[in-house]
Amino acid sequence: MSFVVEYLLCLLLAVSPLWVQSEDDVLDKPVTELCLTCICEAISGCNATRICTNPEKGACGIFRITWGYWVDAGKLTLDGEHPDAELAFINCANDPHCAANVVQNYMKKFNQDCNEDGEMDCHDYARIHKLGAYGCQADLPYNYQSTFEECIENYEDQGIE
Repeated sequence: MSFVVEYLLCLLLAVSPLWVQSEDDVLDKPVTELCLTCICEAISGCNATRICTNPEKGACGIFRITWGYWVDAGKLTLDGEHPDAELAFINCANDPHCAANVVQNYMKKFNQDCNEDGEMDCHDYARIHKLGAYGCQADLPYNYQSTFEECIENYEDQGIE
């Protein structure tokens, strides 16, 4: 487990109750901090330097959120910024806390048992995040899946769930 991932988990755990979004703040969060950390690790290596400046250029921030994903999740914003403001998507997607809340909203909206094991858990959320709400039963790309599974196993080995 990299220092960056451990640092990110500690940061998320330390500030999660202080997350301040707009009136769209996520109160009922289905995804655990550990799960968010492992999704982040799998999707981007939690590389906070991979920001974007233009929504047409693809996915933004540590969760590699697209404009459509952000819209589906309710257009969360930072500091009361209007959702239709020119930089609202970019500002939120590039901010780890706002982006994590976007992931939470997306999972609440598209909550489903993708791997048909009878449980809604982190494995389903990782699939929904990478494959989308309507394709989550497809095969995950090898690198994403192996990084995600390794992250989960590392934390389970440490007794963190």
